[in-house]
Formats: sequence, structure tokens, C-alpha cells
Amino acid sequence: MYETTYHRAGSVADAVRMIAEAEDGKFLGGGQTLLPTMKQRLAAPSDLVDVTKIPDMKGIREEGGQIVIGAATPHAEVAASALVKSKLPGLATLAGGIGDPAVRHMGTIGGSIANNDPAADYPAALVGLGASVTTSKRTLSAEDFFVGMFDTALDEDEIVISVAFPAAEKSAYAKYPNPASRYAMAGVFVARHSDGSVRVAVTGAGHYGVFRVDGMEEALAANWSPEAVAGISVDSGGMLHDVHGSAHYRANLVTVMAKRAVAAAG
Repeated sequence: MYETTYHRAGSVADAVRMIAEAEDGKFLGGGQTLLPTMKQRLAAPSDLVDVTKIPDMKGIREEGGQIVIGAATPHAEVAASALVKSKLPGLATLAGGIGDPAVRHMGTIGGSIANNDPAADYPAALVGLGASVTTSKRTLSAEDFFVGMFDTALDEDEIVISVAFPAAEKSAYAKYPNPASRYAMAGVFVARHSDGSVRVAVTGAGHYGVFRVDGMEEALAANWSPEAVAGISVDSGGMLHDVHGSAHYRANLVTVMAKRAVAAAG
């Protein structure tokens, strides 16, 4: 690891100021991606600004019919939250399946979505539930926030403060994890809201990260059952292809995981 200067921010304003003053600074959440990258000398930020102790970026609360989660909240807290389990069981299940216990106790929701790994779990929940992301500058819809593989709409000096998830009548998440990393080879989040609208979001399988499946959403809006999506497939042309699985394999996994998610939602 190359030499770096560590800072601990006490407020969002402190964090933004510290990044502005750094030559090549990076915000540090749980560090589950950034620190290993630095250890391999693939990244060499001049400064690290730790945001995990900022009070405004921690905790889980219900507000205006939404579940608001601070960006510095670890995955383990999301998974264990009684509020999340009661209002959004699919989100609790998703958080409980990220990595291993060490990752879940260190990694944060803000760090995960800011990194936007195409195989990360949280993007499926944000898009699947129609969440909004509040930053130090603005509020964005999830679909405007995620713009491509490892890419988001965030400016270099912009930091995620919280994520607001609308409560859903039904929600569930099912993924086929890579046995070594626990990252999703295909993960599907399904949600049905009180107005009858349905969302189906997929992570881990697409070339450009998280995406929705319109055909499955239409089918589930008419008939909420695993059988409704059993015959619907996604185009393998947009799927990832690597040593872990072919594009056709991942396309098939999307249908299988969608069926399991709907069954889990009940």
C-alpha cells in the first residue's frame, strides 16, 4: 500500500471540505473494496476521509411511509433491523446475504452503492423498490443514480447521505451467489406496492449493472405467482460472460431467481 493520510470527518460539511483540500482524496466507508485495492497498489489516494462516524449518515428510521437508512449504516444492522424486517423483508434478506459476517459488519450501504459493482446486491433493492438517494448536493432516483458498471451520477466531491425506500406490500430477493465471493451471479429483487405496481430488478448478470425486466413486471402485475415469470426469459446478448458463467447461463439464472423471489414474497 502506498502512503496515504487518514482523516475522520465529524460532519458532512467536514467531509466535503477535507476532500476539497486533498490532492486526490477518496471517501472511506466500510472500505471493503477500496482498502483491498489500495493494498494491491491499484489505487493510491493521497487522503482518505472516513465518513462512518458522521451522525447524519447513520441509523434506520421510518419517515413519511419510507424506510430511511443512513449511508454509513453497516449491512448487518440493515439485516437485523426489526423495522426493515417488518416493512421490507426482501431488503433484510438481501443485506443478510452480503459477503460474510466480517464484510456485513464493516461494509456500508452508502459505500456499496457508490462503488456500484455490477455484481453487488444493493442496486437491485434500490431499483426494485424505487428508492431515492440523498447526497450532499441533491436527491436522485435510483435509476438516475446508477449509470453504468462501477459508475454513478455522483460528482467527485459528492457524498451519499441516506437512501429512502418506499414501503412495499410484498418484497423478496433471491440470488445465485458465486461460491467464493458471495457476489451475485444473478440476483433478482421483486416488489409489489399498494397501488398494484410491480418492479423486478436484476443485479450480477448484466453488462451495465442493475436493470429492470419489463415483461416480468407486466406478468406479475396481472398474476402475482412464480408461474407468471416461468416462461419469460431475458436476452443473453446483454448478459455478462466470464469464467464463472456464460451469458446464456446467467440469462437462465435470472428467470430461476425471479421465480424463487416471487415464491419467497408469498
